[in-house]
Amino acid sequence: MAAHARTTAQPRLTADEFGSLYRRMRSRSSWAEGERGALVALTPDRVRDAAREVRTGRTVTLSAPVQTSPGPDDPEPATHRMTQWPGRSADHASGLAFAMDSFAMNVHGDADSHIDALCHVIYDGTLHGGIPASTVTEDGAEALGIETARDGIVGRGVLLDVPRSRGVPWLEPGDHVSADDLAAAEDAQDVRVGEGDLLCVRVGHRRRRAELGAWRVAEARAGLHPTALEFLADRRVAVLGGDGNNDTAPSCVDGVDFPVHVLAIHAMGLHLLDYLQFEDLARVCEEEGRWSFLCVIAPLRLPHATGSPVNPIAVL
Repeated sequence: MAAHARTTAQPRLTADEFGSLYRRMRSRSSWAEGERGALVALTPDRVRDAAREVRTGRTVTLSAPVQTSPGPDDPEPATHRMTQWPGRSADHASGLAFAMDSFAMNVHGDADSHIDALCHVIYDGTLHGGIPASTVTEDGAEALGIETARDGIVGRGVLLDVPRSRGVPWLEPGDHVSADDLAAAEDAQDVRVGEGDLLCVRVGHRRRRAELGAWRVAEARAGLHPTALEFLADRRVAVLGGDGNNDTAPSCVDGVDFPVHVLAIHAMGLHLLDYLQFEDLARVCEEEGRWSFLCVIAPLRLPHATGSPVNPIAVL
């Protein structure tokens, strides 16, 4: 079996076991019950401390290019069209003219980098913090929308590269990242995740996609095992970002397709970033010999929206 085909077996969870885990995560995250959720950990002192991570001034994008062509993982890609361009009419032959375009995107797809607001997950009739699901209507979210992050999300970012610590280029679809995997990556990289950190977990999704081509990730993808959220609760992280969906497919929980989304967003108040790309960052971190950095996330100001396209920037 090729090295990159290695998988790590993780236990399935019954509905009762997941319910117990959910209640435990919600209890341990009671400090993050408000409108901003776990972002309350990003105090001015922590943001100031995070700025000390900047040593060389190198900047790295954590976003993938927006997809505009359909594929197995993106049947309804973003649309981009020019609405005005030189040569469209004779009026542009001389004098001032403008190039103009229009863009539309399905925010919560399986290909483009995006951030999930705390109103994104409805579980047992409520949003995070027990807010009624009825606050989300055809007009948008009345509470917990992405506008709660309008001033940006700035803090100390940490990249844990799980394939690196396992000695493989990527995790195969269906494989799970455990709490032990996260701890092993910490040890291998000589870094420790702390309170208020913006945690990035690499599973190698983007590298696999680049080398083998797109696939139906809704049916098979690598991600975190639900019990790995215990690690995040222990460290009181403020944000979780992944180069996949963060959730594994198929789900290992009976009756819950996206258990990590339920635990992270609904129970713990974590804004999730899905389908980022960490290949550039991992290379720079290797070159710099360190795996922490200043991270800046600036969602679009979309009133009542459940998420936003996003281009996080790491500054080393």
